[in-house]
Amino acid sequence: MIERFKRRNSSLYWNQFALTAGMVLLTMLLLGVSFFALSYGTTAAEKRGEMRTRAELIAQMAATYLTAEENQRVDQQEAFGKLAEVAARMSDVDFLICTTQGGVVLTTDESLGGRSVTLPREMVEEILSAEALFDGRSDISGAYESKKLAVGVPMYDVGGELLGIVVALMDEAEMMNIWRAFMGLFFIIFATILLISFAASSLTSMRQIKPITDMVQATRAYADGNFDVRIPELNRSDEVGELARSFNAMADSLAETERQRRDFIANVSHELKTPMTTIAGYTDGILDGTIPPERQQHYLRIISDESRRLSKLVRRMLDVSRLQAKELKKEKFDICESMRLALLSMEQKIIDRGLDVEAEIPEDSVKVVGERELITQVIYNLLENATKFAAPDTPLYLGLQVMEEQVVVSVRNHGATIPPEEIPLLFERFHKSDKSRSEDKDGYGLGLYIVNTILAQHKETITVTSVDGVTTFAFTLRRSEAPHSI
Repeated sequence: MIERFKRRNSSLYWNQFALTAGMVLLTMLLLGVSFFALSYGTTAAEKRGEMRTRAELIAQMAATYLTAEENQRVDQQEAFGKLAEVAARMSDVDFLICTTQGGVVLTTDESLGGRSVTLPREMVEEILSAEALFDGRSDISGAYESKKLAVGVPMYDVGGELLGIVVALMDEAEMMNIWRAFMGLFFIIFATILLISFAASSLTSMRQIKPITDMVQATRAYADGNFDVRIPELNRSDEVGELARSFNAMADSLAETERQRRDFIANVSHELKTPMTTIAGYTDGILDGTIPPERQQHYLRIISDESRRLSKLVRRMLDVSRLQAKELKKEKFDICESMRLALLSMEQKIIDRGLDVEAEIPEDSVKVVGERELITQVIYNLLENATKFAAPDTPLYLGLQVMEEQVVVSVRNHGATIPPEEIPLLFERFHKSDKSRSEDKDGYGLGLYIVNTILAQHKETITVTSVDGVTTFAFTLRRSEAPHSI
């Protein structure tokens, strides 16, 4: 159970989801910290500005009260006290009206009523020296258990004479309540965005990982020998869609390779079975006396021929294997010389068949790019195939057509017409045109397969036409003078 949990958490989906979700969460946290700092600073600045405005207003009112005539001061004292108390309640700010030495003569904070309170000397000196204001935190010389936000301003009369000091005080808890309201709204928005981001991340990760999960399951099916599984086609043009299409193309190639492998095994088994059965049957007949002594020489000759045929077949199959594993060593060589060499090698077979050679090979050298031995083998195999299937006493053609960037080598014979449906099968392993593997003792169905393999390695093409008994094989080669030849 633990191992399965570990595998699940280490999967690509969870890694992708964790990465995306982590980035979103980190971004939101950074935004949150920035917002908290900015909002707290802004709220504090606004509150201090409000406290300063209130303190200046109270200072003006107190100056009017203190500079009034003696008979008017008594009447104004009660009104002034009520007005200061209303201002304090409206803004959650308490006010201290002090002398120039810092002694509190009037306050709106009932908790200080009847107590002798004096402002700290540092606060008084800062307010009077700056002749502006004090902005900070203070417990007013121990009058409060904890420090409060404090803003102090000097108080002047109309003539500019210093009359005293006004200090506005506010508990930080009041400001925090306002700040918490902002934070509550932010957290709601934060949680909503986070949920939406996680959901989008989950869907995106699942969409990205789903094709890969399908590929994993398909790969397991291929390991079990089932090559019919395909990835559902995705209507997307990104890398994942391209990967899915490439995977299906690979699956088609694997299925075709598996089909060819099975056909190859079946064909090899058939080709090997015939000579081996002949050899075993005649050998047993000689050993157990079924074949009389006077006939044994005849059947021993058959056994010898079949053994050579079997050996030749094995060598041809080894040639095919070597060709498929061979690394090409391209060079510039004269294709005309290779054509003449192949024609000379086939001379005896052509004479035995009674064919009339028609050769159109330029006298001048024509340089092409490729591996000389392999291309010579291609020409030889095509000539051998054309000779074998040509009708006796008919022309056999070998020609070269030179074009600007490539040359075309053609081999043509006269014989039976190859049906159109059979032409695509000519280059398959062990395919024979006569449909009878027992009649063609000299053929193995590998000659044209070797031709096609060599030309495919050279990235060249070969075409076949067969009309009214005239069959032509033609393949291309790139000239050495052409651009990008090597």
